[in-house]
Amino acid sequence: MLRTFITGAALALVPTLGLAQVTLTSETTSPGSTPHYIDTTLAAVLASEGVATMQITEGATLTNSVQAVAEGQLDIAPAPLILPFLLSRGIGPYSGVGPEKGAELAGGLRALFFTAASAQIFGHYNSGDIADIRQLDGKRIWNGPPRGAALTSGRAAVQLLAGLKEGEGYEGVQTPWPDTVSSITGGAADGWTIPEGLPSGRQIAIAAAGGTTIYDMPSDLLASELGQQIMSAPGHAPYSVPVEEYRAAYAGNDITVVTDDDTFDSFAVAFAQIVPATMDDELAYQITRAFLNGQERFETGSPRGPYLFLSFGDIDGISQGVCGAVTMLMHPGAIRAYEEAGHTVADCVRP
Repeated sequence: MLRTFITGAALALVPTLGLAQVTLTSETTSPGSTPHYIDTTLAAVLASEGVATMQITEGATLTNSVQAVAEGQLDIAPAPLILPFLLSRGIGPYSGVGPEKGAELAGGLRALFFTAASAQIFGHYNSGDIADIRQLDGKRIWNGPPRGAALTSGRAAVQLLAGLKEGEGYEGVQTPWPDTVSSITGGAADGWTIPEGLPSGRQIAIAAAGGTTIYDMPSDLLASELGQQIMSAPGHAPYSVPVEEYRAAYAGNDITVVTDDDTFDSFAVAFAQIVPATMDDELAYQITRAFLNGQERFETGSPRGPYLFLSFGDIDGISQGVCGAVTMLMHPGAIRAYEEAGHTVADCVRP
């Protein structure tokens, strides 16, 4: 799999302030995704404040990145919160690790900040043969990379929409993140379900090959017992944006947005920016302090900025999806930065 390596989020774009004090190794998802934007913006913020240089490898599978941070092979990465949950139990993609080692590894992870910007959508080409998203029998659905949090959420979305399980009622199509657009535009799938930020460069690229329609999760399905189970599942958080804002974000592209009311409602994939618990307190503090100071840059550097739902305020634990089924403690240095900025931090995220 081709993976791109970038240093300091294109240092040519960063003011010349001399060399950063620390070099951090990081992995993120493919360009066009929300984690990629957050990570490259963080790299620029850290470089401009002289805190650190981030060496970022793009196109990563975050399942591997989370384990690499836990094992001390990587300094920082975005983590869908379902992954530390699965790692702590040694199940799913971490079944080879086992519960005892998995619990030890997961216990060594700490969060600097949180986001829930990627909401599950369903899409298809208007020229295709999907007429009803509740009738997906026999269809080929791209539902994630070969493993990981997105695949878990994608399978849940199809089950919620059509009551089907992969391999029983529909054919699941999985490819690595860098191959997503080419797989879909090349006709490998009849439809797709992906956690996306707003607007998504990936959805714009897919629509460049032909008009598409994007759907939220219908209100009656979200309100159902299964819908509520999915909404409250480890690693998920509620997501709602006024539909006119959602449509405006894709203005000028051949993308139709369909909802059953005046909001685009779905379940978001809750993320934490994770580091090893052994990271130096002062470094964790300086990174988090720079992140909080960089709020305007995060929110104005891209059209997706206003919809990142990054944790620039109080940490109550519930909104971040970390004080229920998932436990994700914050690094003491990060807590210091939040409290110094005047924000409260819930007890359930304190180590």
